Amino acid sequence: MNVATILKAKGRSVTTARPDHTLQDVAGKLAARKIGAVVVVGENGAVDGIISERDVIRAIAERGVAALDMPASRFMTRDVVTCSETSLVDETMEMMTSGRFRHLPVVEDGALVGIISIGDVVKNHVATVEMEVSAMRSYLATG
Repeated sequence: MNVATILKAKGRSVTTARPDHTLQDVAGKLAARKIGAVVVVGENGAVDGIISERDVIRAIAERGVAALDMPASRFMTRDVVTCSETSLVDETMEMMTSGRFRHLPVVEDGALVGIISIGDVVKNHVATVEMEVSAMRSYLATG
């Protein structure tokens, strides 16, 4: 299975922000859409960073409420790990687990085309395992 399979099931919608949007703007998007991360895109639409709920909490803990008026670019992760639609689900699970992050933007030819979460990856993995178990039971029953 690859990332394109996950995107086909969940959709390609990605919530984005600009680097100059305030942390308050980003927090508002996270809350309104009930999501865990927003991708920060620059003028050319390329991924400049990513900012998660954890980043927002960390910023407020370090800077106080004043952090909410500061630009998202100040708190975002700049070295964003991405994947492509052809990336294997097992590869993405390993990247996310070893990197200790929960959101992975999907990029094709420099353009943001989707985002997957660890929840999406695990859901896909569980469905695959259940399908394999069902196939094995069927094989054994008719064996």
